[in-house]
Amino acid sequence: MRARLGLDSGYLSRLLRSLEAAGLAVVEPSRSDKRVRTVRLTPAGAAERELLDRRSDELARSFLEPLSASRRERLVAGMAEVELLLTAGLVELAVVDPSGPAAEHCLREYFAELGRRFEAGFDPGLSISADHDELRAPAGLFLVASLREGPVGCGALKFHDGEPAELKRMWVAQSVRGLGIGRRLVGELERRAAAGGARTVRLETNKALTEAIALYRASGYREVGAFNSEPYAHHWFEKQL
Repeated sequence: MRARLGLDSGYLSRLLRSLEAAGLAVVEPSRSDKRVRTVRLTPAGAAERELLDRRSDELARSFLEPLSASRRERLVAGMAEVELLLTAGLVELAVVDPSGPAAEHCLREYFAELGRRFEAGFDPGLSISADHDELRAPAGLFLVASLREGPVGCGALKFHDGEPAELKRMWVAQSVRGLGIGRRLVGELERRAAAGGARTVRLETNKALTEAIALYRASGYREVGAFNSEPYAHHWFEKQL
């Protein structure tokens, strides 16, 4: 609850105590794990929430009723755009260990999506390696995008002394596409590649990943001839930093 709402732990504790004192909520240990506390509404709390929901609906209705159908559509579209932009602003980027839980989650989702979208599926063992040791400093890095403390995207770099850096493992969760996370990941990876001494970034991708191809082209990457033997690649790109 604290993570999802972005609340200070002390503030949340005081809030829960006040709800308990008012007889609106009960905080108790979980039956399955005594280290975890669960919160549930009492019957009075459920009735209070129902009253607040009803008043909120009535207030919203009072705003909308004077508007024509077309103006309501414009309002809803504008609210959706505001929500989108505010959500995008909450996304945080951080370098993490590639064997950590956030990175492992991203990699599982990434491999699963490639398996669904590639014509012949995807086997990481057949692809050019990007092992954990290759994605740790100084050999490389693993970048994770998080929203409300949950991982929603990733990207990685492999460094090669005096040679172009490789951009690897680019993935953004379907639920947050459209927030510009992919472009932010690419930009941050480029910045870190340049800081690591690379003058060029290279990547390869599959023809099925049309969104990724569009992102790379929009980010200034140009298509070049094949520079490796990646069996799943149809396109090779590079960008001068």
